[in-house]
Amino acid sequence: MGEQIRRVRLHHNLSQHDVCGRSGIDVATYSRIENGHASPRLDTLIRIALAIGVPVDALVRCGPPPADV
Repeated sequence: MGEQIRRVRLHHNLSQHDVCGRSGIDVATYSRIENGHASPRLDTLIRIALAIGVPVDALVRCGPPPADV
């Protein structure tokens, strides 16, 4: 899941710091999620999705983000 979150974030030209600032998630925690060292709780996943501006399901799909995300 972390790799998909990273793909979507990069697709939207956001840095980890951008997402953390918008979501209120600690940078170290967010980095662990993207690197696959931690699994986000549902509320954290929702905050990440809102910060990036995508639906939650865009963060849990396999493969590149669809063109509309």
